[in-house]
Amino acid sequence: MVIVSITPEIALEKSVNYAGGLGVLAGDKFYAAGDMGLDYLVLSLFYRHGYVKIDFLPTGEPRLTHEEASRDFFRQLHPEGEFTVKLRNMEVHVIPWSYEYRTAKAVLFEAMCPEWARKLNERVYIEDSEEEKFYKYALLAKAAATYLREFVGLEKIYVLDLEESYTSLVLYELKELIPKARIVIHTPGPWGHPTFPGYLIKQEFGIDVSEYVNMTEETLGKLSRAIVVSKKQKDIISRIFPKYEHKIISITNGVYLDRWMHPRLRKALTEKKLSTNLLKEVRSEAKEALSSLIRQYKHIDLKDKLVVTWARRLARYKRPYFVMKFVEEYPDLTEVVYVISGKPHPKDPDGLNYLNMLRILSQKYKNVVYIPDYNLEVARLLLQGSDIWLFTPFSGWEACGTSYMKALINGVPVVSSKDGGVLEVVRDGYNGWLFGDDIRELINIYNDPRAKQVDAKDYEEFKEKVLSAIDCYFNKPDEYWEMALNAAKETPLIVDIKHALRSYYGNPALVSSSKNN
Repeated sequence: MVIVSITPEIALEKSVNYAGGLGVLAGDKFYAAGDMGLDYLVLSLFYRHGYVKIDFLPTGEPRLTHEEASRDFFRQLHPEGEFTVKLRNMEVHVIPWSYEYRTAKAVLFEAMCPEWARKLNERVYIEDSEEEKFYKYALLAKAAATYLREFVGLEKIYVLDLEESYTSLVLYELKELIPKARIVIHTPGPWGHPTFPGYLIKQEFGIDVSEYVNMTEETLGKLSRAIVVSKKQKDIISRIFPKYEHKIISITNGVYLDRWMHPRLRKALTEKKLSTNLLKEVRSEAKEALSSLIRQYKHIDLKDKLVVTWARRLARYKRPYFVMKFVEEYPDLTEVVYVISGKPHPKDPDGLNYLNMLRILSQKYKNVVYIPDYNLEVARLLLQGSDIWLFTPFSGWEACGTSYMKALINGVPVVSSKDGGVLEVVRDGYNGWLFGDDIRELINIYNDPRAKQVDAKDYEEFKEKVLSAIDCYFNKPDEYWEMALNAAKETPLIVDIKHALRSYYGNPALVSSSKNN
């Protein structure tokens, strides 16, 4: 029996087929499933030019271009023939490219012709119009349905997980799989709940629907089960879609330890030999690797410095302006090096504004480094080589988050707001510092006056906690390293993504691959 996951993005090693958290999570699930011997199939689109690459013009102005997949990644792909699907009443030729890891397989669909269809594969989450966005996911739906019918066999499918409602158009093609399908909701934000014109749905799938269809609402109505990715998000999503509260369960995200935990720490944890001295040694080694990265952007000696890192997508609800404001308020903390990394969506005015602000901040202060090219490799160096990790989402808006998990498993304490899965992992004063309120509703951060009040209160607490963390590192080193060891020893036992996969799929023996039998 085959587990099937359909996702808008997936971060496979050496690929650019992802934009952020959902893609990285999909990749972590994929590799962990392969290790567990699950017959696991992920379906997505093949994006030729990835998401966003940022460089700077001689004037200092940022320039957003596209990424290019590496030849190493191309060499790992294998075409599985070719088939056609009908889109806009035309035949579209599709190649399914497969990538295998042990018992897990990812299939990425590439539209070859006509030319307008090829454009749908260009970039992750970047389209010129709402209509183009619809056709991108219609292509994914029709290609996935064809592949499952012709290459897998519908009778062999154990469960069909739809990652976000962008992928749920496939249910119009595979009505017989509705009893086996679930939707996994990865964000409370409106960008995760697309509304498509009814006439396009009728034109492509022959289904009469309303003038505009909220795909999450529509999918929740069809299915018997929905999954959210942290315990707190069950409360948030149930408020947004109260009619379907009884269908919602929570399975908290995790991380693939072999991908994110420093190999020496991973080995020591397995052998039960993890100690403070070893952690200090590994962190020193990791900081030297981070120094090599930082020197590509600015000459800074990290010796005897405290590295404080904020690395996320540049979006308003993630509040990069907290660390920027802190830097401006405390310019004399020159023993602290601030490393900030992240990309905006090219059509997000807030994100583009933060990008400009970070450029100016890094030019103004010698101890601030902005790393625009945030990818898997950069993330690993940051997570393993930092001393304090900042996680600052507006409470209620972060579905789960995993960067704090990845920092903690490397013995890097976290300063975090009380959101997402943080409440299940971080303990104030034990493996990190918590600030702010645990808000269980989705306050509109764009026009609700309460948002500014929350921000003001949160920032004051954030500032106090960061100052406490800095003081702890320099003046109470025994306390700091005890917290770091607590994080490295205990967090992997909580956040191993294999726990989440067992909650998703029950007894692994039911869906273990025939390759292992």
